[in-house]
Amino acid sequence: MSNQMTIYDISKKAGVSIATVSRVLNGSSNVKPRTRKKVLDIIEQCGYKPNAFARGLGLNSMKTVGILCADASDLYLAKAIYYIEQNLRENGYNSVLCCTGYEIPSRKKCLNLLLSQHVDSVIMVGSNFIMNNAEDNQYVIEGAASVPIMLLNADFDCPNVYCTLCDDYKATQDATECMLDAGIKNILYLYNSTTYSGLKKLAGFQNALLTHDIPLRKEYQQCFPGSREDIDGVRDFVDKLYKEGLTFDGIVTSEDFLAIGAMNFAKANKIDVPNKLQIVGYNNSILAHCSEPNISSIDNRLEDMCIQLVKTLIGTLSQNEMPQKTIFSGELIKRGSTNF
Repeated sequence: MSNQMTIYDISKKAGVSIATVSRVLNGSSNVKPRTRKKVLDIIEQCGYKPNAFARGLGLNSMKTVGILCADASDLYLAKAIYYIEQNLRENGYNSVLCCTGYEIPSRKKCLNLLLSQHVDSVIMVGSNFIMNNAEDNQYVIEGAASVPIMLLNADFDCPNVYCTLCDDYKATQDATECMLDAGIKNILYLYNSTTYSGLKKLAGFQNALLTHDIPLRKEYQQCFPGSREDIDGVRDFVDKLYKEGLTFDGIVTSEDFLAIGAMNFAKANKIDVPNKLQIVGYNNSILAHCSEPNISSIDNRLEDMCIQLVKTLIGTLSQNEMPQKTIFSGELIKRGSTNF
């Protein structure tokens, strides 16, 4: 039994946080004597032998953090990895990157690989690591029993899991309401994923319409099935909707590449942007500057989120109590594709 016990099991039995158990193991004086005795008694009863590699910033720390990312060719994820790695290095940490793809077995395999390398923590970059089906998230719970898990732009309530995210729901709702308030009523919403973040954005768009007493119509909520690199595919996708008779004077998108495709559709059909059609992107990436006019886009504060994530990570490894959830507000950066 002793080999199966984890710091998570000890915290449950003692009725205290994982951080408190960790402080006891590291000999921190910042623990009440009664609590310390309770934790130590349970450790002795269970025969728990802590992994020397997971003792925070003690002598046995590997000073290495694992990073999991589905696809490093994705502009958003690549930028996130850059910011995270840069901040880790500034704090004296090395990083090991694993690109998992989007399949669950591959994610589990990569997480176990990093844990076998005795990393001090694992960062999961992107909302795709948390699934709607609870069973599919069991690997995250199991990983968090060994080391702190940091989630970027995902929300998951679990001991030893720390989330840093943008309020994608409100950011998309606010941008959509800006269009509605400007008198634009037929708004096409383009999205490309049903991850946690993707669904929050879609719900934000829907709520904006409902609060303006506009009925939700399925034909105005379109999921593009192609890859993020297929901008011509987005153009053709929107063009097909247009040729089939769908009328719209605004397009809100869940990612900038979709907005670029929408812009290319407008140019191909000689539709004046922003006077006849207004377009909003998401992520405020370099793509927002790659069209004429430049595209208005929601800035989800990626750099700020990455800085905060690493700050939370370092604090956690230093045995400090850190917030398990930090939420940033997005901001619409207005450019030439809108005139509101």
